[in-house]
Amino acid sequence: MIDAREPIIVEFPLRGEWYAPNTPGTKIPSHGTNKFGTRYACDFVQVDWERKGWPAYRTNLAHYLVLGVAIDQYYCWGQDVFAPCDGLIVEAADGYKERARTKLLSDLSNAYKHARYFDPNKDDVQSVAGNYIIMECSGNVYAGFIHLQTGSIQVSVGQRVKKGEVIGRVGHSGNSFAPHLHFQLMDSRDLATANGLSFAFERYEIFKDGKWEEVYHRVPTNKDRIRFQHTAE
Repeated sequence: MIDAREPIIVEFPLRGEWYAPNTPGTKIPSHGTNKFGTRYACDFVQVDWERKGWPAYRTNLAHYLVLGVAIDQYYCWGQDVFAPCDGLIVEAADGYKERARTKLLSDLSNAYKHARYFDPNKDDVQSVAGNYIIMECSGNVYAGFIHLQTGSIQVSVGQRVKKGEVIGRVGHSGNSFAPHLHFQLMDSRDLATANGLSFAFERYEIFKDGKWEEVYHRVPTNKDRIRFQHTAE
């Protein structure tokens, strides 16, 4: 599938500093597949930029590998997620339980199982997406917010939301390797059959040469330290 349209411009859906390990700014498809509308999807986590390897959790690597890490030890877990444009909520699926800890082997097994064996004709898409929101931004443009924290969704189907409104929180539900926000635009509200749409963020900042530099109509790469702070228009 080739998307010949210009990128759709939306506001960054988070606040503060973030890192995008999977992003169309580095490769397309960003997640190695076009399934579930993920062709241009971004994953966002928070990391400790001062520690070697930029870990996303408060404990150490050995603890993660041997015992796993409780999800509340991840910097981004529970952070607010914001509407990137005005729109209409068309799907809001909550109540999918998060795994309490991340553990390397079980998480790898879980990811492999869903990537290889998911059948859209019989399997529940929540087994992949977890708790999620689908928002109609405009005609045939839908924003997906995936892997949200259980019980955090603050909107309901049929509700109109404004750009910058809190709609949920970052979580670890569904086929999630670690707490993060998976964000994408797509041409359908149906995650099982949607095609991904190219997008760019209206503005954000990149930390470069020791200072923050504002950029416009871009998506980050997996080497960028990024930041977004909303300012009143």
